[in-house]
Amino acid sequence: MTEAASSEADNQFDIVILGAGSGGYACALRAAQLGLSVALVEKDKLGGTCLHVGCIPTKALLHAAEVAESAREAEQYGVRATLEGIDMVGVNSYKDGVVSRLFKGLAGLIKSRGITVVEGEGTLTGANTVEVNATTYTGKNVVLASGSFAKSLPGLEIDGTRVLTSEHALRLEEVPSSAIVLGGGVIGCEFASVWRSFGADVTIVEALPRLVAAEDADSSKALERAFRKRKIKALTDTPFESVESTDSGVKVSVKGGKVIEADVLLVAVGRGPTTDGLGYEEAGIAMERGFVLADERCRTNVDGVRAVGDIVPGLQLAHRGFAQGVFVAEDIAGLNPAPIDEAGIPRVTYSDPEIASVGLDEETAREVHGEVETLTYDLGGNGKSQILKTQGFVKLVRAKDGPVVGVHMVGARVGELIGEAQLIYNWEGYAEDVAPLVHAHPTQNEALGEAHMALAGKPLHAHS
Repeated sequence: MTEAASSEADNQFDIVILGAGSGGYACALRAAQLGLSVALVEKDKLGGTCLHVGCIPTKALLHAAEVAESAREAEQYGVRATLEGIDMVGVNSYKDGVVSRLFKGLAGLIKSRGITVVEGEGTLTGANTVEVNATTYTGKNVVLASGSFAKSLPGLEIDGTRVLTSEHALRLEEVPSSAIVLGGGVIGCEFASVWRSFGADVTIVEALPRLVAAEDADSSKALERAFRKRKIKALTDTPFESVESTDSGVKVSVKGGKVIEADVLLVAVGRGPTTDGLGYEEAGIAMERGFVLADERCRTNVDGVRAVGDIVPGLQLAHRGFAQGVFVAEDIAGLNPAPIDEAGIPRVTYSDPEIASVGLDEETAREVHGEVETLTYDLGGNGKSQILKTQGFVKLVRAKDGPVVGVHMVGARVGELIGEAQLIYNWEGYAEDVAPLVHAHPTQNEALGEAHMALAGKPLHAHS
């Protein structure tokens, strides 16, 4: 074999993956585990948005915010402590340390699995070819996993100093004394929560009628109440009009002629698919508004090309991309896995309080199932919630005489309860199935058990 032929053979794989975020690296790891040869193309760092500028660093900030609140409120618990201030250099050092350790662990894992990592920006040049730095890599299958970017609005210029995206906000070296958050979705509410805990004056501007509009209406109301109590201002039904930078900060104009001033404006209006200029359309991939269209088996319209993660319409969640990556690897390997039920993917907003949900909200459940029953269990009746001094609820939605089709929770740390809720929804559990299960005392998890007991017709601490 000539040297050129040998080199060409070295660049042939069972799977070539474009992007090493949650979806891409999960696909690579599972495919390698199944004995497939894998090339993983990444222009930046392994781990993508989630690890470096998304889930992990933001949750580290949120934990630091929780520690700050604990110090501030220590006297309530009989502990004498004072909060002297927020050292953002120290906070960032803690946050970056978490990211660094996870990154090193992931890089080591990928190396140990024999996955070929290709550094550079990849372009799809055909149904089974990806070009990186003038070298072509051929795959029997190609997986598009190029992720997402922080969006802005037309005419709204991000300068990284006064007008920020979430990526800029993660790198701030001091806490702003005041902040306007444009967008009341998950990212906006999480940063509003962090900055308020750090002592900033925060105003959220949201064009839709309620915060976290993708959640159940009762969850939105509960978060808005909690935010009011924390003195986070939320202007809902308030479209943004313009922003002007001043010597001291920003002036934001909203519909109705109102002008709000603050140190910084965080633009948190969602994330867009990173697909522009990567050769997708030229290769014949069906697209819509920049997203790659794929079926329930993550197949695009081009044979042999799959797509996973934020570039596929639907929930932009790291664990969705991760699950899709594993699914695609197993499907390519011939294991015939069951398609992922999008409604069965758990959703968590890590603000204070947290929102966690799985399945259908009440409004959607009525559209799908017609008659439904709901039950709301107040966390005021839960011992651990009293200890944590948190308020909120567990709300269950079930089809009339049928299984539970939605679980919605609000309160401190309720994200940790979503695992059992996910099993109940995905296994089509009835309240009568869950009611006899023994839940440890005292835990907030008991609230989930007691809610199902009440829905099954045997309430103890809940009113029927």
